[in-house]
Amino acid sequence: MAHKIALITGGSRGLGKNAALKLAKKGCDIILTYRNQAQEAQAVINEIKALGGQGAALQLDVGQTETFDAFVGEVKAELQNRWRRDSFDYLLNNAGTGLHKPFAETTEADFDALMQVHFKGPFFLTQKLLPLIADGGSILNVSSGLARFTIPGAGAYAAMKGAMEVLTRYQAKELGERGIRVNILAPGAIETDFSGGVVRDNAELNAWVASQTALGRAGLPDDIGNAVAMLLSDESGWINGQRIEASGGMSL
Repeated sequence: MAHKIALITGGSRGLGKNAALKLAKKGCDIILTYRNQAQEAQAVINEIKALGGQGAALQLDVGQTETFDAFVGEVKAELQNRWRRDSFDYLLNNAGTGLHKPFAETTEADFDALMQVHFKGPFFLTQKLLPLIADGGSILNVSSGLARFTIPGAGAYAAMKGAMEVLTRYQAKELGERGIRVNILAPGAIETDFSGGVVRDNAELNAWVASQTALGRAGLPDDIGNAVAMLLSDESGWINGQRIEASGGMSL
C-alpha cells in the first residue's frame, strides 16, 4: 500500500519539524516548507529518510501569496517525479511567527504582517492546493490556546487564530462533499524556539505556565507532534470541523 503524503508548512524546526518526524514514524512521506532555513530543512529530510520514508523540502514564505502559483507547480512536479502521484493526503498549515505587543501599541504594519502569515496566507494557500489534495484527505490548521484564554500582549496574534478557527468550520462544511476533513489544533504554551524560545528558556515564565496548567508543566514538542499525527490520520476519521486544544488543561 502506498505511503500517505503530508505537506507541512514551516517544517524545518519547532512544532512543524516534530510533526513531520512523528508522521514519518507512522509511515507517512513528507513535503515540508521552509522560509530561510534550507540546511535545517534538509536535515529534517535526512531524518525522515533514516526512518525509511521519503521527503522533499521546498522554499515558501506563506506571507507572500503572489508566490503560491509557482509553489503549487513545484509541489505538483515533486509529486509526479518522486512519487508518481498527482495528489497528497494531508495538509498541515503550521508556519507562523509571533508578536507580543499590547493592543494600544500594535502598529498597522504589525497587524498586516500577522494577517499575511496567519490568516490570508493559509486561506489562499489551502485554496490553491485544493486540486492536489486527495479526496478523503485531511487538513489541519493551527490555532493557539490564546484564542480561548487571554494573556495581555497577544491580542493581534490571537485574533488571527480566532479567524482561522471560524474558517476551519466553513472549510469542513464545504469540503465535506470530497470527503476532506478539516480541523484546527490549538497548542498551549510549548517549549520550542517560537517567540525566541521564551517558554523554554525563561524559568520564571515556564514555572508560571506550569502553575496555570492542570497537568502541572509546560507543553513539549512531542505533545503537539503526537496530536498532529493522530488528528491527520484516518483513525480520527469522524472528527471534523473541530477545535482541539492541546494545552494540558491551561487556564481552566
